[in-house]
Amino acid sequence: MSYTLYDKLWNLHEVTQRADNTYLLYIDRHLIHEVTSPQAFEGLKLAGRSPWRISANIATPDHNVPTTDRSKGLEGIYDEVAKLQVVTLDDNCKEHDILQFDIHDRRQGIVHVVGPEQGLTLPGMTIVCGDSHTSTHGALATLSMGIGTSEVEHVLATQCLKTSKLKNMRVTISGELQDGVTPKDVTLAVIGQIGTAGGTGYAIEYSGSVIENMSIEGRMTVCNMAIEAGARAGLVAYDKTTEDYIRNRPFAPKGEKWLEAINQWKDLISDKGSYFDKEIIIDGSSIAPQVTWGTSPEMVIDIDGSIPEPTSDSMKHALDYMNLESGKRIKDIRLDQIFIGSCTNSRIEDLREAAKILEGKKISSTIKRAIVVPGSGLVSKQAIEEGLDEIFIQSGFEWRAPGCSMCLAMNPDQLGDGEHCASTSNRNFEGRQGYGGRTHLVSPATAAASAIQGSFVDVRDFIS
Repeated sequence: MSYTLYDKLWNLHEVTQRADNTYLLYIDRHLIHEVTSPQAFEGLKLAGRSPWRISANIATPDHNVPTTDRSKGLEGIYDEVAKLQVVTLDDNCKEHDILQFDIHDRRQGIVHVVGPEQGLTLPGMTIVCGDSHTSTHGALATLSMGIGTSEVEHVLATQCLKTSKLKNMRVTISGELQDGVTPKDVTLAVIGQIGTAGGTGYAIEYSGSVIENMSIEGRMTVCNMAIEAGARAGLVAYDKTTEDYIRNRPFAPKGEKWLEAINQWKDLISDKGSYFDKEIIIDGSSIAPQVTWGTSPEMVIDIDGSIPEPTSDSMKHALDYMNLESGKRIKDIRLDQIFIGSCTNSRIEDLREAAKILEGKKISSTIKRAIVVPGSGLVSKQAIEEGLDEIFIQSGFEWRAPGCSMCLAMNPDQLGDGEHCASTSNRNFEGRQGYGGRTHLVSPATAAASAIQGSFVDVRDFIS
């Protein structure tokens, strides 16, 4: 019988089917941060329970940590609620002997950057985290899903997740990408085609020559936004690129165990003839740099496009919130801030991509603030060793410490009311980056080029 990658991962971890047609799924890795874990640990305490498998858990603060004044440690967190969440994570990890990359640790960073970077994300695993963008880890042939706080408690207590089985969708992106078109553009184009509900009830497997030729970091960007297409999980099959990425990472298998692991991992592909409930095929060569214009990731068009006529009340509301009119060219939207970071685009390849555009140039005097936030301390260290920080600083960007930063504005990094931002994050919802802030999702390359221009610009003009 032929199985999809999702079905194989599911079958390896299914514990039992319940009377209500839900399942218990065994969880190999549980990633923890400071926002969704305090209530879960409190629930364990009230019930007199302890985490069932300590070694399966790994923690790092990311949402609330400041990206400035980091030398002050916890004292650099001026919001008392934010500080309490970080302190509570410290206390819970110490009490239960859970490994944490705390605010003082060079390895600290965004949880979805840290996991793969450390080799904590391994092919064949089931991975959960109290964060919707856990789908990121599917780039390494894992079944990875975001969970709620009550589920965080359940996984801590039982190492199992109560869940329902998903249907299979395959998105095949064929051909080759144009120069200047990036994985972020690919995933935005997919969402633009199928909509934010197109993947509801599915696990999406991404395939085709464009995906096969992507780095793991690029695949993580694509899988990161599977959740924005409505899917619970995004996946990419195991291949030599996966193996090369994982090799020699701190928590990856070593010696004989490494040989045993790669022998098992090679089967983490969808079998020929396996059935997918839904198939989407996209010609990669047709994808242009993408920019969102509204308040949902599906409200996205090519950089050369114009804002469409509204065909629904939600589109009308989005235009009103964004203070835009149909027919306006994307390139005519003036920008106030630029943000390069988030679990979508804060890895070393993303920073290299932006720095290549910015080198020897200055950002527009009309840009009020431009910040770049590495995804982890190790990404920051590598970028500094390569001189990328100096390129950003000399161009007019602020170089920050690792964290989620302006992606969701749970710290001082926020947009002002009415400000337009070219952002490499994953959500452009109302107020996502600050009250009244207007977010446009783009790739790091487009963000960098637009910072120079002061308005959206086709990055292909900068590399031709």
